Amino acid sequence: MNFIHTVKNESPFWDAIVIGSGIGGLVTATQLAKKGAKVLVVERYTIPGGSGGSFKRKGYTFDVGASMIFGFGKKGHTNLLTRALSDIGEECETFPDPVQLAYHLPNDLEIAVKKNYEEFIADLISHFPKEKEGIRRFYNVCWKVFNCLDAMPLLSIEDPAYLAKVFFKAPLACLGLARWLPVNVGDIARRFISDPELLRFIDIECFCWSVMPADKTPMINAGMVFSDRHAGGINYPKGGVGEIAKKLVHGLEQHGGKIQYKSRVTKVLIENKQAKGVELANGEIIYARKVISNATRWDTFGGEGNTRPLIAESSTPAAESKWANRYKPSPSFLSLHLGVKEDFIPKHSHCHHLIVEKWDDMQNEQGVAFISIPTLLDPSLAPEGHHIVHAFTPSSMHEWDNLSPSNYSTKKEKDANDLISKIETIFPGLSQGLSHKEVGTPRSHRRFLGRHQGSYGPIPSIRLPGLLPMPFNSTGIKNFFCVGDSCFPGQGLNAVAFSGFACAHLIGADLGINPWSLPE
Repeated sequence: MNFIHTVKNESPFWDAIVIGSGIGGLVTATQLAKKGAKVLVVERYTIPGGSGGSFKRKGYTFDVGASMIFGFGKKGHTNLLTRALSDIGEECETFPDPVQLAYHLPNDLEIAVKKNYEEFIADLISHFPKEKEGIRRFYNVCWKVFNCLDAMPLLSIEDPAYLAKVFFKAPLACLGLARWLPVNVGDIARRFISDPELLRFIDIECFCWSVMPADKTPMINAGMVFSDRHAGGINYPKGGVGEIAKKLVHGLEQHGGKIQYKSRVTKVLIENKQAKGVELANGEIIYARKVISNATRWDTFGGEGNTRPLIAESSTPAAESKWANRYKPSPSFLSLHLGVKEDFIPKHSHCHHLIVEKWDDMQNEQGVAFISIPTLLDPSLAPEGHHIVHAFTPSSMHEWDNLSPSNYSTKKEKDANDLISKIETIFPGLSQGLSHKEVGTPRSHRRFLGRHQGSYGPIPSIRLPGLLPMPFNSTGIKNFFCVGDSCFPGQGLNAVAFSGFACAHLIGADLGINPWSLPE
């Protein structure tokens, strides 16, 4: 198939086209629109947000992905979701969560990560008293990383002018941050801690948001997550996680931008080694000065068996082969969206839980179970007298592909029941209180989210030096950019929001529309 399209020599209608309405793409679009650019977002599905969206069923509002949200703090520079909305005149009302996560681990290890930092540290020390000094020294390093991040406006480190300005404003923070870029969490944890089970706990602390153990998790990311949960805290948006995307779309439209649903991009138009626009599945061609892909790297450039990427192999930059050798798709998930009678969830339960029955199963198929009950924070998400239980467990596409319809249905039912059994170790008898049950598989995620293999995002295929090998927003194709979890700094809503800020700043510098001064 010939992906190269000869583009007519005519002025583009849009300054920028963003492919996909995930949070990273929407932050890019809104930041550019706020600066005066004419921006179009093209989304293949009928609602915005991607895995950060929500959907409704029989009076329930379910989050597509996780509901443990960072980035809604009120102070500093790491509250990226707050900033992204505020910049376009929007705001999400939120409910603070006093506990980030309740861990249910082997050997009856039960730890609740409270917002109050000293209470969390005291609890951890009570389980590992011989590691008192090591625990404090490890998490103190996390605070050092966080404080460096929180001292500077987080924009594109590909823009030399920005780097010069931010270094002038916060030289010590810049130097401190540079120190941690090539470092992984495991390196620091083993420097201070020797207890094998405590090191396993640090592994699951990383895995719960990066889907990687400590040895493969960048210290920059951990510093943000392990500290922001105590600084800005975990705050759930009223109305569900999908409200973030809805408000970003509203802000985009208020600033002259547009989103076009049911519009699947099949190729990026390339001429003379530069992007000129996109072609949709219906044959429509849309031109733009800049094109931004919020799709995964594999959906954008191919690899890992993807035979229909947005960019033809003949136009793919050589640097992308380095990416393909360093990273692989993480597993997707088996997801359960349950409606449950409120009597089966004790009133003072924690909102978020994680279950590991055997340490050796942590990285195995369906080895970890995540549970979220957002109605403990926002009861309006469910009919009166009911709760939502959203549970998910990592599951690879190869476990689900090539199944006959009957075998697929059988596996869905069996695996869903197995996951419900795990939930019942915390909430006994829950299966007797179900009023709604919906099962999603990696195939569901691939179909509805348009993500290669339904993947959560990239993970290192080999041990890498921190964030240094992670690609940024620019690509080897002129006027073509990437944004989202396949770019620095990786997975999570706050991380992809960072990617969106960075991408919009880089494009804004090229278009000459960035303000001279840094954000306050």
